[in-house]
Amino acid sequence: MTRIVLIVVALLILAAAGGLLYIGAFPSDPKTQTIEKRVPNDRFQVR
Repeated sequence: MTRIVLIVVALLILAAAGGLLYIGAFPSDPKTQTIEKRVPNDRFQVR
């Protein structure tokens, strides 16, 4: 009984390590978003 539990725990640890290795080797692409900066239009304002 304990041997089965140890095998399941070992498989879970190996699966987690494999998942982390996969994420580290093939990271997802960052989402790019254009940033629009508002520029004040004080050229045509009366001072």
